[in-house]
Amino acid sequence: MLSIYPACFFKEDDGYSVVFPDLNWLATCGKTETEAMNMAVDCLAGYLYTLKKDGEQAPAASAMKDVSLKKIAKELDAETTDAFISMVSVDVAEYAKTHFEKSVRKTLTIPAWLNIAAQEKKINFSQTLQEALLAKIKA
Repeated sequence: MLSIYPACFFKEDDGYSVVFPDLNWLATCGKTETEAMNMAVDCLAGYLYTLKKDGEQAPAASAMKDVSLKKIAKELDAETTDAFISMVSVDVAEYAKTHFEKSVRKTLTIPAWLNIAAQEKKINFSQTLQEALLAKIKA
């Protein structure tokens, strides 16, 4: 199912800033208009995916005609020169399959004694590796 929200694109010296006024001013950016749009799709998908995982309801999207670029620019202290509004759409479920939930098979080598000890304790190797990698990443 497609989710569609209006996004405000503001041209800046180093690219574009993108703001979703309906989604708590969710924002992203890109160096080019194309990159900014791709980042907007990714940002929208990630936000809506997280809301769903947390059991929260996404707010209703405004109609593009109801979004005031001048009002938003004033609130953000941004220029409206070369700014525009575009509807950004994404099928969150499909996007998540490719970007958020896709598993990758890895082959690893451990000492035989460690393998035997872990199997005896019925340790889930994939889960243990994921937990260890997450701990390393956050450190």
